[in-house]
Amino acid sequence: MSMFNFLSYGFMQRAVIAGSFIAALCAVLGVFLVLRRLSLIGDGLAHVTFGSLAIGLFFNTTPLYVALPLVVLSSLGIMKLTEAQHIFGDAAIGIVSALGIAIGVLLVSVTKGFNIDLFSYLFGNILAISKTEVAMSIALSAAVIIVVALFYQDLVAVTFDEECAQAEGINTKAVNKALVILTAVTVMLAMKVVGIMLVSALLILPTVTALQIAKGFKMTILVAVIAAVVSVWIGIMLSFFLDWPSGATIVLVSFVLLVCAFSYRKIR
Repeated sequence: MSMFNFLSYGFMQRAVIAGSFIAALCAVLGVFLVLRRLSLIGDGLAHVTFGSLAIGLFFNTTPLYVALPLVVLSSLGIMKLTEAQHIFGDAAIGIVSALGIAIGVLLVSVTKGFNIDLFSYLFGNILAISKTEVAMSIALSAAVIIVVALFYQDLVAVTFDEECAQAEGINTKAVNKALVILTAVTVMLAMKVVGIMLVSALLILPTVTALQIAKGFKMTILVAVIAAVVSVWIGIMLSFFLDWPSGATIVLVSFVLLVCAFSYRKIR
C-alpha cells in the first residue's frame, strides 16, 4: 500500500478531517491557556470528563450528552472557587479534578469494571470516530474559533495584563468565563483524538513548540496550529501502518516536534 492510499478509507478520512479541526482548536486555545499559566485546566477538566462519562454510561445514556453540560458547569465551578472563595487557580483545578476522578472511579467500581466505550474515551480512538461525531467536531470547532476571533482583542489584553485590561473597561470576569467554557468544549472534543488521559498534551505541546520559534502573538498561534495539525496527521498515519494506539502516537509526534523546535532555537 502506498503512503497516501490509506486516505481512500472512509474511517481514515473522518479521522483526518475531525482531527485537523480539533487540533487547530486546541492550538488556538492552548496559546491563551499556556501564557496565562492555566494549562493544567485542561488536565483538570479531563478528569471531570472521566467522571461525567462514567455517569452517562452508568445510566445507559449517550455519554457525550451528559458529559458536555457537566464539564461546562465544572469549568464555571473552577472560576467560582477562584473568585468567591479566594482559592488559587491551581488549587481550584485540583479540587474539581479530584472530585471528577473520584466519581468516575466509584461508578466504574459499581459497574464492575471498565466498559469498552469508557476505555476508548480514556485513551482515544480517533480511527473509530463516526460521521455524527465528525459533524459535531467541525461545528463546535468552528463555533469556538469564531468566538475567539470575535473577542480576540479582549482575550489578548486579559492574557498579558488582566488588571490593565480591567482598567480599560474590559469585562475580565466575562472573558475569563468564556475562556474556561471554550476550554471545556475543547476538552470534550479532544478526548476522542488523544483520550482523556492525554488531552492536556494537545493543548500544551503545540503551544510550547510555537513559543520556541515564533515571533509575535499571531505568529505563535499560526505555528501552534501547524504543529498540532501535523502531529495529528503523522500520528494517524503511523497508528494506521504500525497498529499503534492513535492518541499516544499523536502525543509522541507532538513531543518530537517540540524537541526539534528546542534544537532549532539552540542552533539559531
